[in-house]
Amino acid sequence: MKREALLYEVKDAVAKITLNRPAAYNALDLTLGRELFEAAIEADEDRAVRCVVITGAGKAFCSGGDVKHFHDNVERVGVLVKQLTTYLHGAVSRLARTLKPVVMGVNGVAAGGGMSLALSGDLVVAAESAKFAMAYSRIGASPDGSSTYFLPRMIGLRRSIELHYTDRTLSAREAMEWGLVNRVHADAEFAAALAALARELAQGPTLAFGRAKRLFHHSTQESLETQMELEAQAIAESGRTDDFRNGVAAFTRKQAPEFSGR
Repeated sequence: MKREALLYEVKDAVAKITLNRPAAYNALDLTLGRELFEAAIEADEDRAVRCVVITGAGKAFCSGGDVKHFHDNVERVGVLVKQLTTYLHGAVSRLARTLKPVVMGVNGVAAGGGMSLALSGDLVVAAESAKFAMAYSRIGASPDGSSTYFLPRMIGLRRSIELHYTDRTLSAREAMEWGLVNRVHADAEFAAALAALARELAQGPTLAFGRAKRLFHHSTQESLETQMELEAQAIAESGRTDDFRNGVAAFTRKQAPEFSGR
């Protein structure tokens, strides 16, 4: 499939999605939003894909919505924003609901909708030079892209409101201290470390990963007893997989397990 603003490749069971508008710091316009949405669906549906990585080309991960495009279309910006958020929110929803591990590789600035997109990943790996900013209040806008869902769950209500009100920028190390980032790597080591983690996850028990992901997301809205029942159902389903049988056999033999995602 020909794409204008995004690169998509599958290698070693990893689907790598690269936002590819480097001259615009990978700002989200309608084309990039639509292609991201389509790529998220494709990665979710492809049975050969066992891990999804999203990163950016050039110096930025994603600088958020294309503000220049908003300015040029200010008289119909409501229509434009609703079109763009339909694509962005669809992509975030698909990535959050897919049973495959999703890793966000934040190679540079992640601002506005770009920060929201980064937060929606299962794991976030950042380059040392990466920066995180809400950026919405700078243009007199409220947040979108899922940040008002994920941020309070990760860092609490007060810090979430502070980030929006003050437009504070977090360094990669600060973001890790706050619990927004899992790992930070020197810029020169970032690409290799991101690829290594993706390969590791793609060779893991991906069905079990998916069930755990679903359980963690459910846990914010279920009672203790309901959550434990969901756990019981999920682990019973896991017990019927090839990965479980292979994992148990390898454990008893004191061998390293080999998982197939089945």
